[in-house]
Amino acid sequence: MVRTLHFERHRTDRIGWLRAAVLGANDGIVSTASLVVGVAAANAAGSEILVAGVAGLVAGAMSMAAGEYVSVSSQADTERADLERERNELATDSKFEHEELTAIYVKRGLDAELAKRVAEQLMAHDALTAHARDELGISDMTTARPVQAAFASAGTFAVGAAMPLLTVLATPSAALIPVVITTSILFLALLGGFGAHAGGAPVIKAALRVTFWGALAMALTAGVGAMFGAAV
Repeated sequence: MVRTLHFERHRTDRIGWLRAAVLGANDGIVSTASLVVGVAAANAAGSEILVAGVAGLVAGAMSMAAGEYVSVSSQADTERADLERERNELATDSKFEHEELTAIYVKRGLDAELAKRVAEQLMAHDALTAHARDELGISDMTTARPVQAAFASAGTFAVGAAMPLLTVLATPSAALIPVVITTSILFLALLGGFGAHAGGAPVIKAALRVTFWGALAMALTAGVGAMFGAAV
């Protein structure tokens, strides 16, 4: 009898960089397109629109990098503190930690005797990793990576922001607002679909969700620019 290997492909290892990348690209498209539309609605000159857009790209990319690094670093600090606390508890009261791990496995469906043996073997192999994963929910796939998140977010923000700016360069002033809005909605739909595909989620649902909020942001910004005649 010939046995075939069963291959499974999971995408949870992409969570860290994929979240930051989609967030950065989405923010780059929406914020820059909204900025361009708002300035254009205020009857600004083409050069002023382009300068505002470029400034928004640079400022936004740096802001995304700093924001992601700081927020994910806070998560990493919390994880390190929890791991250090767990390490101390394992050193000072391993019996209680064993009982704690056993109770976790019992709650997950193992009988008490089997849960006790599983806890003993896992703690003998790597007690801290076992407690980090099963008690704290910290693993290699989900652990915080501040530098990775910062670069992914800033880079994709710049790429996303460049799309509306390229549209500005290629579009006559008279048609600027509708063309920027239309192309940006298309970019958002493609981004939503790509992000969903990379994460193994429904593509159409994600694309609709991203385009709805992006279109709403641009519409509101255009309204503010038209009402007040000010760059937003």
